[in-house]
Amino acid sequence: MFSEYRDQITQLKTEDPRFAQIFDDHDALDAKIKRMEAHAEPATHLEIEQLKKKKLHLKDEVYAVLRKAMAA
Repeated sequence: MFSEYRDQITQLKTEDPRFAQIFDDHDALDAKIKRMEAHAEPATHLEIEQLKKKKLHLKDEVYAVLRKAMAA
């Protein structure tokens, strides 16, 4: 996710605990969704869609923090 911001992500993860939590939550959700889609973890289609929306919201938050940090 956002490979062009790799250095900024690394820096923010060490300096901003909230950013680190959002980033880690996104990655955890991504892994959970992949397990559900692979039928390794039980889930309904609706549950998967809800998690995807939550993951997108987290991604938007990560991007907003990155943009703000780049502008500073």
